[in-house]
Amino acid sequence: MFRLAHLTDPHVGPLPRPQLRQLLSKRLTGWYNWHRSRSAAHDMELLAALVTDLHAQAPDHIACTGDTCNIGLPSEWETSRVFLESLGPPDDVSFVPGNHDAYVIGALEGLLKEVSPWTRGVDGREGVFPYLRRHGQIALIGLSSAIPTLPFVASGRVGSRQMQAAECILQELGEDRSCFRIVLIHHPPHRGGAQPGRNLTDAGAFEAMIGRTGAELVLHGHNHVGSLAHLPSPRGPVPVIGAPSASARSGTLTHRAGYHLFTIDQDETGFLLTAELRGLTPEGTIGGMGMLALGQIRLGAGGAAEYRP
Repeated sequence: MFRLAHLTDPHVGPLPRPQLRQLLSKRLTGWYNWHRSRSAAHDMELLAALVTDLHAQAPDHIACTGDTCNIGLPSEWETSRVFLESLGPPDDVSFVPGNHDAYVIGALEGLLKEVSPWTRGVDGREGVFPYLRRHGQIALIGLSSAIPTLPFVASGRVGSRQMQAAECILQELGEDRSCFRIVLIHHPPHRGGAQPGRNLTDAGAFEAMIGRTGAELVLHGHNHVGSLAHLPSPRGPVPVIGAPSASARSGTLTHRAGYHLFTIDQDETGFLLTAELRGLTPEGTIGGMGMLALGQIRLGAGGAAEYRP
């Protein structure tokens, strides 16, 4: 049995005071939005409590799918590293970046200099995507959809080189039926997963890749809401599961701060996947909010499910 915790979009604050020259870019709109509303929406005490609860569950591994930064300031890069250190050492935590981590040109490169150990693949390389990490039968394939964009645009792109490399990895791993392949990406990687201007622009290519190679699970963030979709693959529907922001103070049950705790088990017939949503309860405490309605999926059996905590 393997237990994986997935959290995303912590938007670690407070936002450091920028220099004037640092605001002469898209950062100006992000800085304004942070002080207008986002600083109230993302609660750092709540995030700390959620991380405490996560550690209490003693998962075997933790996946963070991006947006540790807010407007890509150099001072946020060290803050991101400190946050990942609070989750655990690089061998126990995997990270892929989000659009806020690549807010302006050069921001992603600066961040990766600080947090690259949490992206180290089995080949020993750091800060290179896609990466492959192994934990016995569990394989984590990390993709970067983080690219700098114009103001008011939050789209992402994997790109043909990275997509081709990921397909090779998934194809090779898929030859071993005892391998459970988990793809990590920030943007919802399916068409319709986010509105234009916020979407993954090559989602169609990602869908086609999964249709050829398969995967057992795809995890993402970006929308700040819990969600479930499926992509067809040679072995049946692949669950594509998004998590809410790890620091969101208010909203509906699926929008409030939370993370998913997955249990991956196996018997003589194949893998079994279950998932629990944990986070901010209606009573204002941090705890379990029940098993997701995806229930227990026997992978490859084509079982239907929906996201309904």
